[in-house]
Amino acid sequence: MPYVLTVDQQGSRRGPDRVAGVLTRLEGAVPVLLGFERTAGDEFQGVVEEPDVAVDVVVDLLRDGGWSIGVGAGPVQTPLPASTRAATGPAFLAARRAVDAAKQRPGRLAVRGASAPDAEDAQAVLSALAAVVEKRSAQAWEAIALVEDGRTQAEAAAELGISRQAVGQRLAAGLWELERELRPTAARLLARAAG
Repeated sequence: MPYVLTVDQQGSRRGPDRVAGVLTRLEGAVPVLLGFERTAGDEFQGVVEEPDVAVDVVVDLLRDGGWSIGVGAGPVQTPLPASTRAATGPAFLAARRAVDAAKQRPGRLAVRGASAPDAEDAQAVLSALAAVVEKRSAQAWEAIALVEDGRTQAEAAAELGISRQAVGQRLAAGLWELERELRPTAARLLARAAG
């Protein structure tokens, strides 16, 4: 079942347009049904097939900061057109409602889907994930990136020029284990929200 992400840049009238940079970063890095593309002004949209990919994109955008993120879970009209802008269906409508709701929420993140209770649950877990990610220090991000890239804590320590214990402390302070638990939970709830 597809997941539509509609994302709007916060405060775009007061700062530079950041959409082009994010689109470049996402292109080729994320498996998509329909590629991420600018839909209007400071907004962009894309369609992914797997809920864990949707979670990955949400976390990437949360880390980047400055976005209102709407996730729509549900069916889309098929056959899919060549462009995201030309696509329609319930998941697109849900993503539009979600991004509008996100603008009013503290975490600037909302989920809408075919199953409203499951969408609310997915939103709650993604909001908890947002709270974890947004408070993480640069040092924690460094350690997490190395460990997620396949290095052991000892290897990460050597690369960072710190002790293995310090790497463990950075992972703990960055709530990395909690993030690893929240991500698959969010993906399962998004799958349920899609109906």
